[in-house]
Amino acid sequence: MTVLVAGASGATGRHLVEQLLQMGQNVKIIVRPLAKIPNVWNDNDRVSIIKAGISEMSESEMAEHIKGCQAIVSCLGHNLTLKGIFGRPRRLVSDAVKLLCGAVEKNPSTDVVKFVLMNTTGNSNRDLNETLSLGERMMLSVIRLLVPPQSDNEAAANFLRLNIGQNNAKIQWVAVRPDSLTNEDSVTDYKLYPSPTRSVLFNSGKTSRINTGNFMARLIVENDLWEKWKGKMPVIYNEQQ
Repeated sequence: MTVLVAGASGATGRHLVEQLLQMGQNVKIIVRPLAKIPNVWNDNDRVSIIKAGISEMSESEMAEHIKGCQAIVSCLGHNLTLKGIFGRPRRLVSDAVKLLCGAVEKNPSTDVVKFVLMNTTGNSNRDLNETLSLGERMMLSVIRLLVPPQSDNEAAANFLRLNIGQNNAKIQWVAVRPDSLTNEDSVTDYKLYPSPTRSVLFNSGKTSRINTGNFMARLIVENDLWEKWKGKMPVIYNEQQ
């Protein structure tokens, strides 16, 4: 299987690529021309490197890149700097999801593509009418207004929910929602839930980046796991909090 990964140079994207390689998959990565990636990827025959700004690609260009790919993962996110949070592109994640999905639909292949989006517990799954306290709703309204990445993440997941939906002939999707991300060196036990089991603002859990990468890789490789979560927005927590 060949998997295209957008955002492969990021902290979680790197773990995803490594997990996919350990599972014997071929990986195409899209990274900015000046992005730093592990040197071993340059010498790995199962890694194809596309150096380009995804926000500068046309749908036709992307359609060429995804040819032969059975799965796509977006690990894109905004850098936690003033420029990354408030600068352009302000719709990096949602625009990339639209671009990638449009490229799949433009591609003449009739094979169904698995699409995995790395999202956040800060974004509710509107299909499940997840309950938030008044304090959480007020705080999220302020965050949505003042911090552009929040609304960008929400728009990305909503595009999959509402525009791609559950019965698209060419795309199946899962939006993975980790909680507060941490750095760990190895995969540990983790638990999956349809919705958050903790307050995302006042009692958040922890999810390691490597566990998130492992789960996303398993979604692509393990068909039973994919069938369980397709069209849903699973929440992932480290078992040990």
